[in-house]
Amino acid sequence: MSQPQAPAPARQPLDEHAAESIRAYAAAERAKTDVLASVLEDIAAHGYPSPDTGVPWETARDEHLARLADEQPRVA
Repeated sequence: MSQPQAPAPARQPLDEHAAESIRAYAAAERAKTDVLASVLEDIAAHGYPSPDTGVPWETARDEHLARLADEQPRVA
């Protein structure tokens, strides 16, 4: 990873709550990336899973849309 950089003069400091929120978001994104990397490593080591063990895309889509509908709204 890159070395932490000193704040540039044009940057505005964040309050502690905002900084913690960003750190939590970064950790969650890093965890998702780690899961994806482990899946790809498993495929590389053992090959693709059997189609019989998969989930139809319609089912996966509907479940994902249901999860999105249940989430709290977020500000970008």
